[in-house]
Amino acid sequence: MPALVIAIAPLVYLALRAIAGGATDALDPATLVPAGVRSLALAALVAVGAVAIGVPFAVLTVRTALPLRRLALVLGALPLVIPSYVGALTLLGALGPRGLLAQALEPLGVYRLPELDGLVGSTLVLILFTYPYVLLLAASALRRVDPALEQAARGMGRSTLDTFLRITLPQIRSAVIAGALLAALYAMSDFGVVSLLRCTTLTREAFLRYDALYDPAGAATVGLVLACLALLVVGAEQWTLRGSSLAARRRVRAREDVVPLPLGTARPIAIAFVLSITFFALVLPIAILVWWAISLVGRADIVSQLGTALPATANAVLVSAAAAIVCVVLALPIAALVARSSGRLPRAIESVSFVGYALPGIVVGLGLVFFATRSAPALYQTVALVVLAYTVRLLPQAIGGARSGWERVDPRFEQAARGMGRSPLHVLTRVTLPLAAPGVLTGAALVFLTAVKELPATLLLRPNGFNTPATLIWQKTSVAEYASAAIPALLLITISAVPVYLLLIRPEARSRS
Repeated sequence: MPALVIAIAPLVYLALRAIAGGATDALDPATLVPAGVRSLALAALVAVGAVAIGVPFAVLTVRTALPLRRLALVLGALPLVIPSYVGALTLLGALGPRGLLAQALEPLGVYRLPELDGLVGSTLVLILFTYPYVLLLAASALRRVDPALEQAARGMGRSTLDTFLRITLPQIRSAVIAGALLAALYAMSDFGVVSLLRCTTLTREAFLRYDALYDPAGAATVGLVLACLALLVVGAEQWTLRGSSLAARRRVRAREDVVPLPLGTARPIAIAFVLSITFFALVLPIAILVWWAISLVGRADIVSQLGTALPATANAVLVSAAAAIVCVVLALPIAALVARSSGRLPRAIESVSFVGYALPGIVVGLGLVFFATRSAPALYQTVALVVLAYTVRLLPQAIGGARSGWERVDPRFEQAARGMGRSPLHVLTRVTLPLAAPGVLTGAALVFLTAVKELPATLLLRPNGFNTPATLIWQKTSVAEYASAAIPALLLITISAVPVYLLLIRPEARSRS
């Protein structure tokens, strides 16, 4: 199938390029081993931190009597609209050695704050912008946990904490692990944060070898190592889920009638926890960007900056929308096959299609660079190649959405339409697709949201002169012009907010009505 070829082609070309260039000669243990260990450590620490924030946040906003808990859930998930490299940029501007906080403390004799860089700084930043993955999945799973089991446990004298650990947590375990996997893969594939905070991971090493050292074979080799580690993480997640209980996998309709648990004396601590996370992950980054944008008003180059940022935003919308459309078209037949067929073959096809999502953007970008230069030179440095890179990486998001939509279609409706003499095409376009549309559109929105923020693949594959807000931010931060990055960053957040609204805020508003 075309979708499967698209998913695995970059990895194959990357392997061929590494072998042709002498992969063993490019392997330098003194460089690769520390970078590989740092990449794995970063992924593990971010996954643990995302779970440590996301699970309590989900419990507080779904199961307790937290004030304004629905609003808190929406605000807690909104950091998804902020690219992690933008978050790192703003936190550097606020909390860095010579940031706004250091300037405010100068009258008190504090002239420099500790460095916010390296593995520690990268971990803290990535945790703040990946915990929403765990939060959203855990919140959705919590809504489907039968409260009768928890009530029975508390009726037997179990404490609230003991009930959560023994009854609730096993039932949401698969969702929590899935969220932790997303956070780990995000951290392992990150390029912007580790570059800004000078943390040498495999992604940064691969880009430096290709862009600065002009070492394509070395870049391909590092990319292959990174791809193997990413696939290893995915395999570890699948192994971990083997012991999931049947209760955790049962499909239960979401419950909105659960009586919220009183917080009691823990109420101030819970409120402080939610407010502090929301402040550092959402309020502070946006406030810093707005402050920088205001500081630009009156400068002579403000018009030229807008003249550059607005077309770049239009470019990002164009290529991201094109990727969403292509992904949906490719995902529909796979989703239909998996949803309506049983056996190992449909599951195998779905699993192979997920290979691209496990690959970091820089690996996909390098693979497509070698593919285009060797086999399809007409594609090299074209918008079509950028769209292809987004498709390789994000096809699983469209498949997941389309599959969930397809599974909601009652086959009896299709059978009734066919019984009335309707053609298969008529049944598909007039019955099946309209009923599956919510899931399909969810997948498309996820693809758009992720594509519009993609940085390394865009840097490697874009045509000359083709910019997006992400590449403009990269250009400005590379020369330490942080304030000048505010306008493209705010535009990027604005267009990212549209799919987040469709995915999160609108459903929450409906649930309140």
